[in-house]
Amino acid sequence: MKIAKEFKWEMGHRLAFHAGKCKNLHGHSYTCMIELSGKPDKNGILLDYYDLKNIVEPLIDKMDHSFMVNENDAELIEMLDKLGSNKLVVPFESTAENICLYLLDQLKKNSLPANIEGIKVRVLETENTYAEEECRL
Repeated sequence: MKIAKEFKWEMGHRLAFHAGKCKNLHGHSYTCMIELSGKPDKNGILLDYYDLKNIVEPLIDKMDHSFMVNENDAELIEMLDKLGSNKLVVPFESTAENICLYLLDQLKKNSLPANIEGIKVRVLETENTYAEEECRL
């Protein structure tokens, strides 16, 4: 059995290594789909959607209306601090692929019920581009 829930947030970033426009400061209206798989309980529920929301929303709240910045980008971190802007400092470049892996890793650290056997995360950077990864637990 699989269940899924969609989450949305607004976030700025830049890809300093990028040769194109993405090296500039910019942002996206991100969407992610979190999908869980496993065996439903005796009542037919894999995980209550309210419980899934309570697990995922704190992760989304950290990113929403923040600027995701690589920990090696000292100049940008300093500027964001001077501006008093919300930031999420991470040890990776803020590509859709890495954000997807970040969310998957954070979800694996949560105490999910024993009946959850797999997690899939899809992060949409735009309405027609996404990165996706899944793992078995």
